Amino acid sequence: VQLQASGGGLVQAGGSLRLSCAASGRTLSSHGLGWFRQAPGKEREFVATISWNDATTWYGDSVKGRFTISRGNAKNTVYLQMNSLKPEDTAVYYCAVYGSGSVHYHGSHTYWGQGTLVTVSS
Repeated sequence: VQLQASGGGLVQAGGSLRLSCAASGRTLSSHGLGWFRQAPGKEREFVATISWNDATTWYGDSVKGRFTISRGNAKNTVYLQMNSLKPEDTAVYYCAVYGSGSVHYHGSHTYWGQGTLVTVSS
């Protein structure tokens, strides 16, 4: 499975960005998909995950109410709509395929994309 994340960039605080992640090589309709982020010098942090059937979403506390995860109709694309961005949201954002275990744990995710950089200026 190959995951290609895109949509990152530079945005002012309070602005919005939409990240996309397209998967290829395998149908992911029976897998959850998620987003993590990693800021310089910090550990990888859980952002959001959507269940295999789109019925359930999970969010990290720091992004609840501001970010929305969704999946495309073809089920092999996952999006992250980020609103009301803050400077502390600056990080490289990674998409990943959920395997098993806690959705909040990066080790529960199997395949990873290369990451896309989001920079929020104050």
